[in-house]
Amino acid sequence: MLREGRAKLPAEAPAPESTSNLEEQYSNLCSENIRKSNPFILDILKRVDEEIEKGSKEGITLNIGGNNHLVPVQRVSGDDFWLLSKVLRTQSCISGVDVRYNLIRDVGAYYAAKLLQKQQSITYLNLMFNDIGPEGGELIAKALHKNKTLKYLRMTGNKIGNTGGMSFAAMLQINSSLEKLDLGDCDLGLQSVIAFSTVLTQNQAIKGINLNRPILYGEQEESTVHTGHMLKENHFLVELHMCKHDIKNYGMQQLCNALYLNSSLRYLDVSCNKITRDGMVYLADVLKSNTTVEVIDLSFNRIETTGAKYLSETLSSHNRSLKALSVVSNKIDGEGLVALSQSMKINLTLSNIYIWGNKFDEATCVAYSDLMKSGRLRPDNTDVEPYEVDGRVYLAEVSNGLKRHYYWTPRCGDAYAYSSTAGFALVPVGQYL
Repeated sequence: MLREGRAKLPAEAPAPESTSNLEEQYSNLCSENIRKSNPFILDILKRVDEEIEKGSKEGITLNIGGNNHLVPVQRVSGDDFWLLSKVLRTQSCISGVDVRYNLIRDVGAYYAAKLLQKQQSITYLNLMFNDIGPEGGELIAKALHKNKTLKYLRMTGNKIGNTGGMSFAAMLQINSSLEKLDLGDCDLGLQSVIAFSTVLTQNQAIKGINLNRPILYGEQEESTVHTGHMLKENHFLVELHMCKHDIKNYGMQQLCNALYLNSSLRYLDVSCNKITRDGMVYLADVLKSNTTVEVIDLSFNRIETTGAKYLSETLSSHNRSLKALSVVSNKIDGEGLVALSQSMKINLTLSNIYIWGNKFDEATCVAYSDLMKSGRLRPDNTDVEPYEVDGRVYLAEVSNGLKRHYYWTPRCGDAYAYSSTAGFALVPVGQYL
C-alpha cells in the first residue's frame, strides 16, 4: 500500500489530446474525473500557455514549487500530480518539471515514474522535499532503467532510506543517460554509499552526484575509503558533494590520496564535517600537483589559522588551477585570513573566496578591502563587503556563495545568479542547480 493511505491508486484516466492550451486540458481532466482543480496549478499552466503563445515551443520548465511566496499556493498532492502528469505526457515543449516542496508522496512518485516512462522530452525533474519514501524512490529508480532522456534528477530531502538508495545504485548500473543525481538528505545508509562508490567505478555517464548527510554509524570513516577508491577508478565524475559525512582528517587523507590519480573532478564539497588543520596538510600537498580541481568547499569545518596558512602557501607557490575556495566558519583568525588574501595577490587564477564566520581583525578588514579596491577581488566573488566607520574599515556579510540557493530561491532577483551560485557556475553540470 502506498503511503497516502489508500489501498489502490486512482484509475488510469485517458491522456487528453495534445493542444497548446494546458490550462484547459487540466480543467477538463479534473471535470472528467470528478476532482477539484488546484488553483495554483491552473495559474502556472496559464502562464505557460502565455509563454507558448509568445513563441516558446521547446525547453520550457514547469515550475510548481510549493515554497513560492509571491503567489497563493495550494500545495500539490498525489492526486493533483496524477492529473498534471496526464497533461504533461503529450507536451513535447516541456523539458523540465519542478514540483519542489509539495506533498505528492509515494502516490505522486508512482505517477512521476509513469511520466518518465512515457514522456520522452523531460530532461530535468525536481522532486525535492515531497515526503517520498522508500517505495516511491524505488518506483522512480526502476522507471529510469529504460528512460534515456532525463539528465538531472533531484530527490533532495525525501526519506527514501537505504532501500531507495540501493534501488538508485542498481539503476546506475543500467542507465547511461542520467548526468546528475542529487540524493542529499535522503537518509541513505552506509550500504547505499558503498553501493554508489562501487557502481561509479564503472558508470561513465554521471558527471555530478550529491550524497549529503547519510545516516552513518561508527568512527571508521568507511564512506571516504570507498569514495576514495572510486575516485581513483572514475575519470568522468566532475562534481562530488559529501557534506555531513562526519569526515575527519583520516577521511580527508583518503580523498586527497585519490586526487593524485583522479583527472576529472573539478568541484569537491566537504563542508559541514570535522576536518581540522591536520587534514589541510594532505589537501595542500595534493593541490601542488593536481591541476583539475577548481572549486573546494571547506565551509563549517575547523581548519583554523594553521590550516589556512598551509593552503595559502600552496596557492602562492604551486597551484594555478583552483578558482574558488570557501573557508566559511572555520575558526580562522586574522593571520590566516590575511595569508589567504596575500596568496590572491600572487595567484591570479583564484577568483572567488568566501571567509565569513571567522575571526576578523583590523588587518583582515583592510586586506580584503584593498583587494576589492584594486580590482583583484570582485564584489560578486566574495561574501564580505567593506565599509568605514570613524576612519576604520569593517567587513559586512553579503549574500554571495558557492551554493546559497541550494535549498531555497529568493523572492526577487535571479535564483541562478553567478554571485550566489558561483560553484555551479564555475563548474556547470546540467542546466540547473
